[in-house]
Amino acid sequence: MSDIYYIKDSDKRFEQAVADLETAIVSNGFGVLHIHDLGATLRKKGVAFEEECRVSECCNPEHAGKILASDMRLNMALPCRISVYTEKGQTHIGMIKPRSILAGLSSNPDLESTASEVESKTIAMIDEAK
Repeated sequence: MSDIYYIKDSDKRFEQAVADLETAIVSNGFGVLHIHDLGATLRKKGVAFEEECRVSECCNPEHAGKILASDMRLNMALPCRISVYTEKGQTHIGMIKPRSILAGLSSNPDLESTASEVESKTIAMIDEAK
């Protein structure tokens, strides 16, 4: 089960890791569509949540277009999501691997190449930001 995740520990403070991830996303040819601050949202709704968690939605239009052309239903798996979160004082940056997500949703063999490219790029983003 852990093979579907790609998670790296970071020695950076949470806010710095979030900023560095945004820079890495852009430098790897993707755009940041939105950043969800899950920690703040939960606290605003009255949940006693002490950790931090921001989820960056990112996308590369060329890759997204190829994925949607192969199987339009995969729109529900887009965009890519990369999280920066804390757990017991440790900052982590991670994602569910795109190849795992797409392979679980479609058996179209044409997806393998694009999914591999996206996964390589998103791993590079995490590695650069950590």
